[in-house]
Amino acid sequence: MQPNVKQPPQAQGNGSTGTFSSECGVGDPQLRNSDNVIVAPGVGNGAHHMHDYVGSDKNDAFANNQTFEQGGTSCKNQDDKSTYYWPVVRAQDGKDEADADQLGGGQEGNVGTILTPKSSKIEFKGNAQSKVTAMPKFLRIITGDAKAFTNGDKNANASWSCTGFEDRQLTDKYPLCPEGSSVTRTFDFQSCWDGQNIDSANHRDHVAFANEDGSCPNGFKAIPQLVNTITYDVLANTPFAVDGFPEQLHKPITDHDDFINVMSEDLMNEAVDCINSGKQCG
Repeated sequence: MQPNVKQPPQAQGNGSTGTFSSECGVGDPQLRNSDNVIVAPGVGNGAHHMHDYVGSDKNDAFANNQTFEQGGTSCKNQDDKSTYYWPVVRAQDGKDEADADQLGGGQEGNVGTILTPKSSKIEFKGNAQSKVTAMPKFLRIITGDAKAFTNGDKNANASWSCTGFEDRQLTDKYPLCPEGSSVTRTFDFQSCWDGQNIDSANHRDHVAFANEDGSCPNGFKAIPQLVNTITYDVLANTPFAVDGFPEQLHKPITDHDDFINVMSEDLMNEAVDCINSGKQCG
């Protein structure tokens, strides 16, 4: 395929060009579960598919803000107890995982060997038009739509590619990567916040994507933009698919990513200062 990625808007005079990184590993297989504390708090198997988790080691359906604050974290900076989570990817190799006979796993069509990510890069970026303001603690953001196959692509935000070919992104197909290249999933999160709410009824209205020129919609202010890039080494000639709700048929367009900010106030302010001053930190 040909390059298809638009260049981001150029930073203007008051723009913020720095980046802040948090190293949190690739997820502990023992912490995987099929819950979703944002969309279905208190409901076991609320996601109907398996998630990988980095950051907080306490994320399940019954976690709350206090749970996250008091728990541990896989992040090198222990002041980042945020939770970052996404559906697992499985090789379609006919092999059984531990969840082969369980809800969220084989009982709901999620089968095959779960692929452990090679890397998970967590970066927070600036805004082309303005300085960024601190995210509130416990802000919840979902990017993408786990039901995009049946809902339509209004909220879809899937982005699949291969390392070395990041200028070519796929939304509705899985990539076939050449030898020596890894499969990538890139999640660009909403970077504008309504200034008041840490969540909303549909888990979307309190945040927004920036306009094409980088500016935030009226009534929204720029916050550090989370960009999460996950890579996998996939064996040649081995098909793979993302976990999902049964009716979504593992379509690549249903890919999605979830985040709850549990950085300390000092660390979030450090990230904001870094981004606004044009530095690369973390």
